[in-house]
Amino acid sequence: MKKILILCSFLILTSCFKQDSKSTRNILKVPLSGEIRSLDPANAYDSISSTVIYQCYEQLYEYHYLKRPYTVTPLLAKELPMVSNDSLTYTIKLKENILYHPHPVFKGQKRYVKAQDFITQIKRLAYIPTNSNGSWLFSGKIVGIDEWRKKVGSDFEKFKSTKIPGLSAPNDHTLVFKFNKPYPQVLYALTMSFVSPMPIEVIEYHDNILNNVEIGTGPFTLNSNSNLANIKLDKFKDYRDSRYPAQGDRLAYSKGLLKDAGKQIPFLDGIHFKIIKEAQTRWLNFMSQKIDYLDIPKDNYETAVGPTGEITPELKSKNIHLQIYPSLTYWWISFNMRDPLLGKNKKLRLAIAHAIDYDKFIEIFTNNIGQRANSIFPPGIPGYSPSSKLPYEFNIEKAKRLLASAGFPEGKGLPVLNFDTRGTSTSHRQQAEFIQKQLEQIGIRMNIITNPFPTFLSKAENGKLQFWQDGWILDYPDVENVLQLLDSKNHSPGPNATFYSNPEFDRVFSELKELPDGPAKFRNMKKLEQMVIEDMPWVMQYYTRKYVLYHDHLKNFRPSDLIYNSFKYLKIK
Repeated sequence: MKKILILCSFLILTSCFKQDSKSTRNILKVPLSGEIRSLDPANAYDSISSTVIYQCYEQLYEYHYLKRPYTVTPLLAKELPMVSNDSLTYTIKLKENILYHPHPVFKGQKRYVKAQDFITQIKRLAYIPTNSNGSWLFSGKIVGIDEWRKKVGSDFEKFKSTKIPGLSAPNDHTLVFKFNKPYPQVLYALTMSFVSPMPIEVIEYHDNILNNVEIGTGPFTLNSNSNLANIKLDKFKDYRDSRYPAQGDRLAYSKGLLKDAGKQIPFLDGIHFKIIKEAQTRWLNFMSQKIDYLDIPKDNYETAVGPTGEITPELKSKNIHLQIYPSLTYWWISFNMRDPLLGKNKKLRLAIAHAIDYDKFIEIFTNNIGQRANSIFPPGIPGYSPSSKLPYEFNIEKAKRLLASAGFPEGKGLPVLNFDTRGTSTSHRQQAEFIQKQLEQIGIRMNIITNPFPTFLSKAENGKLQFWQDGWILDYPDVENVLQLLDSKNHSPGPNATFYSNPEFDRVFSELKELPDGPAKFRNMKKLEQMVIEDMPWVMQYYTRKYVLYHDHLKNFRPSDLIYNSFKYLKIK
């Protein structure tokens, strides 16, 4: 899904929240990490914006809140799809009486979801003026969608009148997809915010510019006084009858997470997002109960976690709890493969790869919580191998030899390289300075360019970066979601920020996308990894493990970096 910013950056809200305040006692206070880029589900593809969007917008399917491995279940769909014998046609029945949040274009009337609204939104993903980050989701997959994109161009009248052959709505509550080839990941795709239904009249009203607009069907709706710098959500008073899960896995039972089984959700009256830049400010806000949960900042790890991995007695005495869970988030250094210097000189990239002390980086910036990466794939997805190895390690002498072989002995003749940060916080600057000092040891000079997160994303999409720290939270637990980051078809506005292009990679990846989990898919997976290692658009760093603190008054809390729409299950007591 999405480009990552570790909880940091934006404005510190001036208002303070106290847990015993009558007006805010049933309001969830959530820390965010940076500027909210957009509320448009066609374009928001970062963890910060997604944290807000998934509370307001809903999709056909979602992940079961209390089951691991992750299990897809119906949300706006009535049931799982009916699939043809050739796996090319999916027929989905929709729930009835799904109500949109109020909007002026409805003129006070209730507007219910129709199957055509999903088609309209998928059109928006392919429509050139939308410039959607989600265009990759169905490009080349739905019958006729690529031809539709070319035919319609930027003509909105054609957008409305021209049909995509592979999408149809026989009635208001039936949606039919026809695919060119099998698409094993389609259920995962239909959980993503990109596929939130959208009324055509709202698109017309706003000229297809929905960055500051919210018109979902979810349990929470945007407070009328909100803006992108001060997000408040209110409980949607006309939300349909929806219930807390009645089943879960062993952990859900052992943690007492089924006490509210079968009760109507949401429990909260609203959500206030506190956008806080610095880690220590977040810590202080958490300790004074101005936010309800917090990823432990590295500087506070020893205060929070004892030597055996348990929460410290001091925090336990304050009724603070700790949850540790495996993450589908990981990090690497990316190179712009179109850059005339770095992109064209593999030995220079290798010199950089051997000049960085990854273990030290993990120690300093994760307090050794991070796990050194051994593959371009993260643990937790089928086909990942703990025995995989990467062809680079911290070795200053080898880095110097590679730099000389690249044509720049001791850095002589090498221009200053530009390293862009993905945020403006202290930690972003310190991480960049660490890499800068590492490279200085072999003679490489590096200029640090500090960016607010939306600026970083804009540069990434437009190929304006030279090299940078990159990261990914998987949209779904499938290797395809990793490899699509390197597919040449996913250059801007897609997620291929390195502009990596390898025809053989694209060919094998096209084969892999159609394969179910199993030996054939895993063989292709290893082939593709070897190509990436050989071409080296990425230098892998580490996999994230999450240590999250939360106050005792927060109930039903089960953190996940894949399930974004979890706030509807939470309760403050």
